[in-house]
Amino acid sequence: MIEVANLRKQFGSLLAVDNISFKARPGEVLGFLGPNGAGKSSTMRMISGFLVPTSGTASIYGHDIANAPIAAKKSLGYLPEGAPLYGEMNTEEFLRFIARVRGMDKTTQVGRINITLERLSLKSVAHQSIETLSKGFKRRVGLAAAILHEPSALILDEPTDGLDPNQKHEVRALIRELSKERTVLLSTHILEEVEALCSRVIIIAHGKILADATPAELLAKSRYDRAISIHVTDSISARAALDGMPGVTGFEQNAVDGRLYVFTKTKVRADEAIAERLRMRQVAFTDMRIERGRLDEVFRSITMPGAKS
Repeated sequence: MIEVANLRKQFGSLLAVDNISFKARPGEVLGFLGPNGAGKSSTMRMISGFLVPTSGTASIYGHDIANAPIAAKKSLGYLPEGAPLYGEMNTEEFLRFIARVRGMDKTTQVGRINITLERLSLKSVAHQSIETLSKGFKRRVGLAAAILHEPSALILDEPTDGLDPNQKHEVRALIRELSKERTVLLSTHILEEVEALCSRVIIIAHGKILADATPAELLAKSRYDRAISIHVTDSISARAALDGMPGVTGFEQNAVDGRLYVFTKTKVRADEAIAERLRMRQVAFTDMRIERGRLDEVFRSITMPGAKS
């Protein structure tokens, strides 16, 4: 697993990471979220050994990254944000270089490189210099280098950055496959990726952990979770009909499609009661549905308390 205890990083007067502790276990995709400057990348760099912590410890499968860096890094694959690559090398040469650094013999190198090129759909650019590749292909080359040695733990900082929708789908499928027997720590600003991939989410801001929960638990905190949305032609009449109804706590009008959102106190199913109330008051409506929670709204409420949704 990846284990972090009281990790802290200070740059001069700036406290970038403030006493962070958590564990990520095998088979878990742990989403690591936060606004820009929250301390995500600094934390990942310390866990991977690229940045020395001011205090605290980080270990990979029992190996302390500071005291046993070689053993720890043998178990770790790391894709940093904007991963640096040797542009003058072609894709296959670069992976061969990584394989040699990892201590693979020639036979193992050939097999691992072929499998990885296939997995990341890189065979078409295997002999093309990296500096001529698109941003999306460069990102895939960086991911290929991270998984080449079949690590037990993966740290992925914005793994789908720069990829088109089809490439994102492929990489997400690969991460799901890799996570079955591995620990994955995933930083992303794409919230749909969190719902699609993560079994658990940590949200940080100002270097501190503010939330540690499953995506479902976070979505349940959303004011939109189980809200009733209705398409009405006369929203004033609809509000008047529902105002004062037991359990109804408020309304919101969508300026784009005209839908009326009805918020309830208990988050129990209230659609049938609301529909009956509107019929009794002769208010025309169509397309009533129970809404899901919105992760972006929960993210803002946690990282920016008091901000409007």
